[in-house]
Amino acid sequence: MAKKTYPFADFDMTKMMFDFDPAKIASQYKLPQVDVEALMATQRKNMEALTAANKVAIEGVQAMARRQADILQETMTVASKALETMTQSASPQEAAAKQAEFLKSALEKNVANVRELRELMTKSNTEAADAITARICEGLDEIKEQALKAN
Repeated sequence: MAKKTYPFADFDMTKMMFDFDPAKIASQYKLPQVDVEALMATQRKNMEALTAANKVAIEGVQAMARRQADILQETMTVASKALETMTQSASPQEAAAKQAEFLKSALEKNVANVRELRELMTKSNTEAADAITARICEGLDEIKEQALKAN
C-alpha cells in the first residue's frame, strides 16, 4: 500500500511570512498608498467635532435644567400667592372667579414656558447637528482629496 502524502504538509508558513512584503505587493498590484498622517489628522478632527457637539449638547441640557428650575420656582410663587388671594375672597363666587382667572393665566404661562423650552432644545440640537454635519462635509472633502492624490 502506497503512503499517502499531503501536498501542503511540507508548506513552511514561517518562510511565507518572512517573505511577505506589503510594499512589494502594493507596487506589484498598484495598490494605492495610505497616507497615515492624513488619516490620523482626519480622525483627530472627527474627535474634535464630536467633542464640540457634545459640549454644545451638554450646555443645552444645563440651560434647559436651569430654566426648568426657574419655571418651577416661579410657578410655586404664583400658586402660593393665588391660594392666598382665593382664601381671602369675600364670597364663593368671587373665589371661583379668581380661581378661573388664575387657571387661565397659569395655562397661558405654561404654554409660553413649553415654547421657550422647546426653542432652547431646538437651538441646542441644531448647533450640535451643525457641528457634526460640517465635519462630515469636511471629511468627505478630505476623502475626495486623498482619492485624487492616489491616482
